[in-house]
Order: sequence, then structure tokens, then C-alpha cells
Amino acid sequence: MFDRLSDKLAQVFKKLKDRGHLTEAQVTEALREVRLALLEADVNYKVTKSFIEQIRERAVGEEVLRSLTPAQQVIKIVHEELTALLGGESPKLDLSGRPPVALMLVGLQGSGKTTTAAKLAKRLKSQGRQPYLVPADVQRPAAIEQLKRLAADCQVGVYDTQPGQSPVAISDLAMEAAYSAGYDTVILDTAGRLHIDGPLMEEIKAIKGKVAPREIMLVADAMTGQDAVQVAQSFDDLLNLTGVILTKVEGDARGGAALSMRAVIGKPIKFLGVGEKLDALEVFHPDRLASRILGMGDVLTLIEKAQESFDAEQVKALEKKFRQEAFTLEDFRQQLLQIRKMGPLEGLLEMIPGLGKIKALKGAKPDERELKRVEAIILSMTPAERNNHQIINGSRRRRIAKGSGTTVEEVNRLLKNFAATQKMIKQMGKAGKRGRMPNLPGMFG
Repeated sequence: MFDRLSDKLAQVFKKLKDRGHLTEAQVTEALREVRLALLEADVNYKVTKSFIEQIRERAVGEEVLRSLTPAQQVIKIVHEELTALLGGESPKLDLSGRPPVALMLVGLQGSGKTTTAAKLAKRLKSQGRQPYLVPADVQRPAAIEQLKRLAADCQVGVYDTQPGQSPVAISDLAMEAAYSAGYDTVILDTAGRLHIDGPLMEEIKAIKGKVAPREIMLVADAMTGQDAVQVAQSFDDLLNLTGVILTKVEGDARGGAALSMRAVIGKPIKFLGVGEKLDALEVFHPDRLASRILGMGDVLTLIEKAQESFDAEQVKALEKKFRQEAFTLEDFRQQLLQIRKMGPLEGLLEMIPGLGKIKALKGAKPDERELKRVEAIILSMTPAERNNHQIINGSRRRRIAKGSGTTVEEVNRLLKNFAATQKMIKQMGKAGKRGRMPNLPGMFG
């Protein structure tokens, strides 16, 4: 997400840094390029105009132009204004009130509401809530079965919608069922509809009147750009939305919807759908996203993902092995599994400050299949071979390659890389004896 915009802004700021001291004319020229970059990213015209004026007002003052690092001051201002444009603070779900609390998801057909409902349920369950999914979409025949299947995957409760029930009746009866069963959060998956479809919009308005949801969130496809913003405006006019969940952001290289949504409809983006897996739902943090747009990375989100994925006891055991220089191929495989839980590698790399600016990595897309091949190679080894890779001779390498469906060259490459990793760990172990070992959540420090 934001790849094109990030590249354009990086070019603009590089020019500013190369000039040293800045004049008002140079700042104006830079802001003209920023404006064009935003418009090319499909950001709303009025939003872009207001945003540029806000920056100009702050960036042409004496405090910036006479600063020893004027370019850095301009970048700081852009970061602050981007954060403000995106909403300032991270919005939280309103889960107050007598349980069960109802959360209603609305949106157009194909925006990803059903999958998002399951993702939200899984997230809330991990936070100690007891979510209950409600299939209130009777327009799409497969929607009810899809949500029931996803509920089973998430191991959360789901209402057993019966044929012939109206969405309003489903929602009402589901609230009663949730109360009786002790669930504290009800997530209503409503039918996808066109915002110009009068009867369906009245139906969803009736659901709102019946269950009084604490949150009414629009699920919008980020890849539709300004169309998503217009849809949000229409739904907000009728339902008074409390927030937005943007889906498919991993496929949106422009980001116009995210940058325009808050300013146009005045409602916060609460979550980002960043993939198809059920854990691919991120809390929307305006300041962190602004940092990622400007190529500053997002270390806080990376740390949170590591904390969610890595078991604390495993980390302690791994650190002990590091100290004793006893790190094995089986340990290496376990770390790969933990890293894969954190999400797509491409997304993780974007969170590391400065990595996106390295030319060798620009546009590089890590091959997730490579990790699976490495895992297959290790699984084809005997326990003795995993614990001591030095016993793996030529015949063993041929057997491992055949068993994993790979080549001897790939097995050799893995063993060579692992030997280099062990060497690095030995150096770290020596450093740890002289001082304190770094705290390593898996392979990440």
C-alpha cells in the first residue's frame, strides 16, 4: 500500500535535502510536487488542496527556512499533517454497555464483509471477549454457510440462521440467543447492497432500529479509491456510521481511499484488512501509517506482531540455546514457523525503517514458497541430522533432497546459510558473556 506515493515523496524530499538551506520558492516547488503525487494517488482534490495549504502555512515560516536542517523540518511537518489527515489518534471500538454489545458491518457486495466479520471475531476472542457471529445476509446463498465455516475456523459461536427468516428477525433472535448463551459481543454480517438500492438500505436501517448496535462500521474495498469514499458518504448519511474498515489494502498501491476517508466523511478508519488469512486485520494507527508512507518504517507494529506470534517461554529457551551455542536446524525451523505467523514477508519488510530505500530491495517480493521449501528440507532430515548438521554427508544430502522434492543444490545452500547463522550466533554468544545478550523475539531483535 502507498508504494507509488512513498516513491514520489521520497524523490521530493531527496531534492530538498540536497539543497541544504531552502528558499520559499523551493518549498513551494516541493509542495507542488507533493500535491501532484497525492492527486496521482487518487486522493480527493479538496482534501489535497487543504492538506497542501496546511503544510505551506507552517513550512514557509522563518523557523523552518532559517533552520540548520530545513528539509528535516519540512518532513516533520508533512508527517504531522499526514497523521492529522488520517485521524490523529488510533480509534477504539466502543464495547461499552450491557452485554451482548452489537457490532454491525455494512457495505457493498464483494467488499469482504463476511471474512472481515470472522477476522474481527478472532481478534476480539484473542483479547478475552466472547464473540458471536450472526449471518444476516440472506441475499447471497453461500454467505450463511461461509460464515459458519469461518466461525468454526475461529472457534467462536455462530447463530444458526434458518431458511425464510428476515434479516431483521435474524438479528433480533440472534441477540436473544447470544444473551442466553453468555456471549458478550455480537457481530452482524449484513447483506452486501448497492447504496442506491432503496429497499435494502431501509432493511439495514430497520436492523439498526431493532438491535441498537454500538458500532456501525462500513467495510469498504480500498482498491476502489474515491468510489469507496463516495459509498461511505452515502451509508453515513443514512446510518450515521461510527467507523470504517478498509479491506484489500495489500493490493492498493495508491492509497487514495485511506487518505481521503476521514477528511471527507469525518469518521475514523478503525481497521485495515491486509490479507486473506483470518489474522490479517490490523488496528489503524494514523501516526504509524504516516511513517510508513514517508519511508520511516513501522517498528511498533512489527514489535506487536512479534509479541503476538512468539511464545515468551520459547523465546527464553531460544536465548538460552544462543548462550550455549546449541542452536539447531530444528530450532531454525521453529523460528521460520513463528515468522510466517506474523504475516506476509513483504509487509514485514516495509515496517523496517530504511529498508524500502535500499535499491537492491526496491520492488523485491520475497517468495513465501521458499520458506516452505526450507521447511520441507528440514522435515526430511532425521532427528540426529537436525541436531547436528555436520553429519550430513553426500548420500544423506541426496536422500534429503529426494524426500523433500528439492535438489541437492538447495540442500547445500540451506546448510551453508545455516552454518553462517551458527557462526553469527557464536559471535553473539561471546558478546553476551561480556555483557547482556540482546532480547530476541525469535530471529527478530
